[in-house]
Amino acid sequence: MKKILLGSGSPRRRELLTMMDIDFETVRLNDVEEIYPGELRAEEVPAYLSRLKAQSYEIEPDTLLITADTVVIIDGEILGKPHTEAEAVAMLRRLSGARHKVITGVSLTTTDGIYTFDEVTIVEFDELSDADIISYVEKYRPLDKAGSYGIQEWIGLTGIKKIDGCFYNVMGLPTRTLYRTLKKLNLI
Repeated sequence: MKKILLGSGSPRRRELLTMMDIDFETVRLNDVEEIYPGELRAEEVPAYLSRLKAQSYEIEPDTLLITADTVVIIDGEILGKPHTEAEAVAMLRRLSGARHKVITGVSLTTTDGIYTFDEVTIVEFDELSDADIISYVEKYRPLDKAGSYGIQEWIGLTGIKKIDGCFYNVMGLPTRTLYRTLKKLNLI
């Protein structure tokens, strides 16, 4: 590909692609309402949304567009991005002492079509005190993060008991699988 585009406003995804030594430009996608059919299982939503984002952009020849969506799922329910600090606190209380799934769907779009895959990481939090949860939310303001936390921030460093799967997937991009897929499809 002559040009690789990242269709995401996420600073974490930009950072991860940069760390992978991939030359890319960030593009703004057309406004996409992240609405999905009710019959989809929670685990299918990230791949669906990454495709929806990909379909909103008109791709040019010799160009690759990378889009992604990450969700946190606990007890079959998606925890999206919180709208308020109170909602963030409530989400973290729910995650405290529990295991949850983080799934990122990734779509790779060229003029030949869209290739979509996803990756699952299981994360287990230790018991988090209310004081720690409130302090984290006030200091780090995780309102732009699915499930109200960034694994690379203080709460991840001090509160995560166990992780099974790709750490970077929890940040928003399954880097190893992305790299291998790009190579397999001869896109890099």
